[in-house]
Amino acid sequence: MSETTTAPTATPTSTTHFDVLIVGAGISGIGAAYHLGTECPDKSYVILESMDSFGGTWKTHTYPGIRSDSDLFTFGYKFKPWKDAPIASADKILAYMNEVIDENDLGQHIRYGHLIETASWSSEDNLWTISATQRDSGEKVQFTANFLWMCQGYYRHSKGHTPDWPGMDDYAGEIIHPQTWPDDADMTGKNVIVIGSGATAATLVPAIAADVDHVTVLQRSPTYFFPGENTNELADTLRELDIPDEWTHEIVRQKILKDQHDLTQLCIDYPELAREELLNGVRELLPEGYDVEKHFGPRYRPWQQRIAFVPDGDIFAGISSGKASMVTDEIETFTEKGILTKSGEQLEADVIITATGFDLCVLGDIAFSVDGNPVDFADTVTYRGMMFTGVPNMVWVFGYFRASWTLRADLVSDFVCRLLHHMDEAGVARVLPTLRSQDADMELLPWLDGDNFNPGYMTRSMHLMPKCGEKHQWQHSQNYWVEKEELPLADLDDGCLVYD
Repeated sequence: MSETTTAPTATPTSTTHFDVLIVGAGISGIGAAYHLGTECPDKSYVILESMDSFGGTWKTHTYPGIRSDSDLFTFGYKFKPWKDAPIASADKILAYMNEVIDENDLGQHIRYGHLIETASWSSEDNLWTISATQRDSGEKVQFTANFLWMCQGYYRHSKGHTPDWPGMDDYAGEIIHPQTWPDDADMTGKNVIVIGSGATAATLVPAIAADVDHVTVLQRSPTYFFPGENTNELADTLRELDIPDEWTHEIVRQKILKDQHDLTQLCIDYPELAREELLNGVRELLPEGYDVEKHFGPRYRPWQQRIAFVPDGDIFAGISSGKASMVTDEIETFTEKGILTKSGEQLEADVIITATGFDLCVLGDIAFSVDGNPVDFADTVTYRGMMFTGVPNMVWVFGYFRASWTLRADLVSDFVCRLLHHMDEAGVARVLPTLRSQDADMELLPWLDGDNFNPGYMTRSMHLMPKCGEKHQWQHSQNYWVEKEELPLADLDDGCLVYD
């Protein structure tokens, strides 16, 4: 279908129609555009991106050392071979995404600098109306679309999560959150405290260790890490044999997925054994007698939270050299010179970096309405972790935490294209997830099972998220190995989706 524009009005100045409107030009949005252009070439579409370029997470985060904590053979797209080391820096990921855009002529579909404010569905017209502001000009613009594909992620890009600790106003030094890293930040010769022990801290600490006088990682509780060399022997061997890149990518991808499945199953079936194996990997990289249990022995089971891969064990090298140290304690208060812990330890610093996670937001802080009624997503039930009861013609891409995010983005993209074809073949314009009669008494549960997966950024915001049900159609699965078989065969006519 061709793009059409109506006569301009005062506010907004114009309305432009597309079959599909994609929100976000990050890893999910670019992947969605590729799938849509390949599998549904007759559909017109646009990508609206609030920033001035593509990249999403890899555009937002600019702190030193920013890199993936997933291998790029699985974090990369299934359709685009990865040709470098498994763990990649942000600039290499952006270059990879740029190649996808250029090779598939996706740039013509992206409109940067568009901040979406409202999305309103009309059942009378079977259309979404999306209102946005162009950041550079302040101009109000409007789009209509038959289908809305939300690929904006799950956290607020404008700011990260920083707890409100006592005494922060008394601190005389600089406080920085990695998500809003200043361009002029200089750590040279300074004493630095990094609060937090997740993948961000594990990335940032080794990146600044050589320049600072000393960096202290202050953590409330430890995190599991998986150290290893940033190489893949199988990939290197296949490349030496001049195996085509496409074959190498798929073979290595499948081998990594098999290894990840085995590790996940080990963590489920034998959590104590998995814990000891992970801690042993850390012990090998630290001085004899180092208290590994205290500083790297989490309170939770392996895979209740994400296990971050540490390439070449670089954070442990900083600890061994004396340039970095771990403090496992809680914050009593900030002081003028640093932090006082609850055990009474005084930590002094010129700079405090709060690597304390994301500030989760649901559907990009956009004000949604259906037929004039505001949508509170906490009152909805999710269909397979991507659609919501009471909200027609919309999908949200929410990837995996245990496996690479993009694995699910690819699966969801194939599902959406199959759904669009299904609707066209049936001659219908609307699809609405609806609880069936047999689901009426189903117990409603939180979006994610906290006993199964419980990172802080999710648990503190779970009340904002849609509900899930006991039956698999109404759940957001974190199991790629199940979904890769189930989603392509999901029955689109089992009554969970109502068409009109």
